[in-house]
Amino acid sequence: MSGHSKWATTKHKKAVIDAKRGKLFAKLIKNIEVAARMGGVDIEGNPTLYDAIQKAKKQSVPNKNIDSAVKRGGGLEAGGADYETIMYEGYGPNGVAVLIECLTDNRNRAASDVRVAMTRNGGNMADPGSVSYMFSRKGVIIVPKGELSEDDVLTAVLDAGAEEVNDLGESFEVISEATDLVAVRTALQEAGIDYDSAESSFVPSVQVELDEEGAKKIFKLIDALEDSDDVQNVFANFDVSDEIMEKVDA
Repeated sequence: MSGHSKWATTKHKKAVIDAKRGKLFAKLIKNIEVAARMGGVDIEGNPTLYDAIQKAKKQSVPNKNIDSAVKRGGGLEAGGADYETIMYEGYGPNGVAVLIECLTDNRNRAASDVRVAMTRNGGNMADPGSVSYMFSRKGVIIVPKGELSEDDVLTAVLDAGAEEVNDLGESFEVISEATDLVAVRTALQEAGIDYDSAESSFVPSVQVELDEEGAKKIFKLIDALEDSDDVQNVFANFDVSDEIMEKVDA
């Protein structure tokens, strides 16, 4: 997971100043709207909404956009769409397993976008269940290092249900059961430790080690998938060494 996590955190950091910033903002806003619709507008009683808002703020989404999304989702303002979550499964180059999570108001458009991105970038669609069994739903929190040590983070989260803490270079990745995400996030806050994101994610149980060429191919596929407005998240079971990540970044 380390290679994928490092790539994801690097990509999100770049996204703030990237040309696709508007697209990222739109996806974060959609997350907030859906969280408010599903669990209500009170962030104290809706941890999913709280985390969606925090993630948007970390990416510099303006407060007025966030407030409007909450109101639309809660039915307090007109214009909210009826989004549904759809999960597609497939294989990318080198047999990498791929889960594609869509949040859409048009199922046909989402299916078409995903299929086109997969077939044009060396991927193949797969039947439901043929890929998802290789992933587990987990809570994933990304903590920027700063002056923190791994022991600082471990001490803060161990009793709250954290399963492991991984060193990603510039940040730590805290893994827990999805049901313990709020408790672990709260434990970090109570310890005065800042975090970049806290969300439910799909973590692979087996990984495919990739060389430089393989890494470039899977990154290209994931970028093509995430270019669709309907695709919220892409999860894949590849691993890439630090050396290869540096070559790809260069």
